[in-house]
Amino acid sequence: QVQLVESGGGLVQAGGSLRLSCAASGDTFCISAMGWYHQAPGKERELVAAITSDGSTNYADSVKGRFTISRDNANTLYLQMNGLKPEDTAVYYCAADTSTGRGPARYWGQGTQVIVSR
Repeated sequence: QVQLVESGGGLVQAGGSLRLSCAASGDTFCISAMGWYHQAPGKERELVAAITSDGSTNYADSVKGRFTISRDNANTLYLQMNGLKPEDTAVYYCAADTSTGRGPARYWGQGTQVIVSR
């Protein structure tokens, strides 16, 4: 089991910045990859950025050059968001993928709201 707790969301003006954090606890040694997803009202949850255990990253085209995902040795995941746009408004979720003898699993945090005003 992995527990994820996000923080850092809030209200920001367009062009501003926010940094989201996600603290992982529990069986963190099983984590193979982590990522940030967002879900806007009436839309499906979609990938924003992901990072593997070897540090490889990938980003949604809409955030390339503006957002940076990183992870420290204390099992905390970050998402630095610069140049925020109103269309970035969504609930942001942290996710952790694990692989054990019981098979793969994905764990989710509770989400943190990001609102970008014009």
